[in-house]
Amino acid sequence: MSESRRSRVGRATRAGVRVALAVGLLLGRASAGRPVPPPPNPMYTVVELQGLTPTSLTFARGMNAAGQAVGRSGYINGTDTRAVLWTNGVAEDLGTLPGGDYSAAFAINHRGDVVGSSNTGTALRSFVWKRTSGMRDLGALPGDTGSEAFAISSAGEIAGCSSGPQGIHAVRWDATGHVEDLGVLPGGHFSKAVAINETGDVAGYSDGAGGTHAFLWTRADGMRDLGTLPGHTRSEAVGVNNSGQVAGTSRGPSGMRAFVWTSDGGMQDLGALEEGGDSRALAIDEAGRVVGAASKGTGLAAFVWTKNAGMADLNDSVPPNAGLVLSEGQGIGEVGQLLVLTGGGDHGLDSGDHTHDEEHFYRAFVLTP
Repeated sequence: MSESRRSRVGRATRAGVRVALAVGLLLGRASAGRPVPPPPNPMYTVVELQGLTPTSLTFARGMNAAGQAVGRSGYINGTDTRAVLWTNGVAEDLGTLPGGDYSAAFAINHRGDVVGSSNTGTALRSFVWKRTSGMRDLGALPGDTGSEAFAISSAGEIAGCSSGPQGIHAVRWDATGHVEDLGVLPGGHFSKAVAINETGDVAGYSDGAGGTHAFLWTRADGMRDLGTLPGHTRSEAVGVNNSGQVAGTSRGPSGMRAFVWTSDGGMQDLGALEEGGDSRALAIDEAGRVVGAASKGTGLAAFVWTKNAGMADLNDSVPPNAGLVLSEGQGIGEVGQLLVLTGGGDHGLDSGDHTHDEEHFYRAFVLTP
């Protein structure tokens, strides 16, 4: 994340005022009650999230109930890249921690609190940003020098990881800022927490005696190995909703597949867009919808999956004259909005650690049904 790397600048963004007004109308909708999913495979309007400058690249990571989105803007892994909060279509630079020249935001809760990572000149550190107090270093486990934060609940509990001489461990910060080591799976040395729900359950992945597997951590049971799909050897969780459904990806010699895990049904293969193809999950919402990326032809296509309709290519649900190839579904809002990315699908699905794969995408969009 902290190494300097520049990528080709994507096509110049459209006029800021016009898009700000459009995004304001689209992102300003919020649901006060339980989210109601849109009908299967609706048609979407497409609005691009603008960068901090006309030539900035954008990568959106998460969205809250109010339609605010977070990510980063600038050049990929470059020293001019900043964590960004989009509110009503306006991109706001969240700055960096003292001594830093790079930052990226990963998640936002219903209160508008943002978490992410910033370098400090000596290490990559996790942060929480609040409107009233700005950006604050969350710290790390005793003896560690680095940390990253990837998810935050409405109560202010945060999931991430801490790194140091003993390796990388999944951690959870409570609302007071106390950091807790969530440990590793039996026989393991590495773990990373990437998602948290409103009851404090944490999802992520850890190595162990059986390889790297997705886990679900709860206060009652600790870290639970979720296993893999049949014939696979590795899995990673990327999201957990308040019903305890976990979304992620399972990998093996035959390829990779997006999955949803439940306590009563285990791990379910979500399929692919093409027979024998690959798929990768990246987010799940309260209705159990999943978004991610799937192989299609020689490239990638963003997908949305529902229990009733299965997996659908989001490119089939946007106006043909949009002139875009949507490569990855990245987030889901509470009124049916989706965060999607495009512009870098030639890398394929197997980009390793999903928390650090943003160099492959450089334009972010909001789809609204």
